[in-house]
Amino acid sequence: MILVDSSVWIDYFNGAKTSQTDWLDFSLGNAPLIAGDLILTEVLLGFNNDKDFSIARDLLLSVQFEPMGGQQIALESAMNYRFLKRKGVTVRKTIDVIIGTFCIHNQLALLHADRDFDPMVKFLGLETIDT
Repeated sequence: MILVDSSVWIDYFNGAKTSQTDWLDFSLGNAPLIAGDLILTEVLLGFNNDKDFSIARDLLLSVQFEPMGGQQIALESAMNYRFLKRKGVTVRKTIDVIIGTFCIHNQLALLHADRDFDPMVKFLGLETIDT
């Protein structure tokens, strides 16, 4: 199972041609992808046009959906953030710590285009998709 981060979905919907968006385009319908509630929110709040919003919503809802929060993930995210801070790393966005922790907790690979996940790979064992 592969969780696709909002950084990749946003590039995909904006028509950016990257190794991650190419991988996503090929994998839609061919790989077990997951969209979580946090990802759904982050991606969809960026649309101004109703038609584009509907297209993106429908595509995101066509892949497996998983809620990403809860008490356990919240606690683990806080512990991971504190651990990284002790290593001298400050993750810029709290939501990225939650997403990374969700993947680690559920043994999911992450497809992303966001440097905030790099220390989670190095120090916490986050698995990512190499593109």
